[in-house]
Amino acid sequence: MVITYYGLSCFKIQSGDTVLAIDPFSKESGLTSPRFEAHAVLVTHDHENHNNIEALSSKDDHIFKITGPGEYEFKGIIVRGIESFHDAKNGKQRGKNTIYIIEWDGMRIAHLGDYGEEDLRSEIQETLGTPDILFLPVGGADTIDGEAAAKLANQIEPRVIIPMHYKISGLKAKLDGVEVFMKEMGERAEAEEKFTIKKSGLPAAEESKIVILKTP
Repeated sequence: MVITYYGLSCFKIQSGDTVLAIDPFSKESGLTSPRFEAHAVLVTHDHENHNNIEALSSKDDHIFKITGPGEYEFKGIIVRGIESFHDAKNGKQRGKNTIYIIEWDGMRIAHLGDYGEEDLRSEIQETLGTPDILFLPVGGADTIDGEAAAKLANQIEPRVIIPMHYKISGLKAKLDGVEVFMKEMGERAEAEEKFTIKKSGLPAAEESKIVILKTP
């Protein structure tokens, strides 16, 4: 499995010939819209920085679209979407957000989208379980910040943490840099072009690895 980061909450995940896109954004973000072929796309909430499906091209006759809570399956990949809030006031400020749990290649992957809740509700934690890979927002403003993200990471205890939704060059949104989260975690990491992983290569259960990804 190869994971590529495009900025904000957008990722391309590829295993073999199968490609999954998550949260493609528009050029209004200040970044160049991600353009690649995909079999399926997940959208965590209806905002131009997350729902620009038109930027993608189809690897089949059409792109399989998942835009909210529910259970889905395509090409042997199982996806579960669970409802959460985009803010700490039960959605009263920014509405709802979908957390996605992806079962693929024998691994459990969780993407938190623009998660904004102060505390991890027990029902969400139970559904998340212990993911092998966690895509975690860390930049604050519209999501949890680095301090809250570090607390969440220590609660969930994934094997691999991939920070997202933080300040990068060109982005208009005023977010914190990833270094705030890294300081809270007491960790350092060199940015990688892509992250290649398979089940047998995951860190031990008691060891969390943080992977910082460059954008194209």
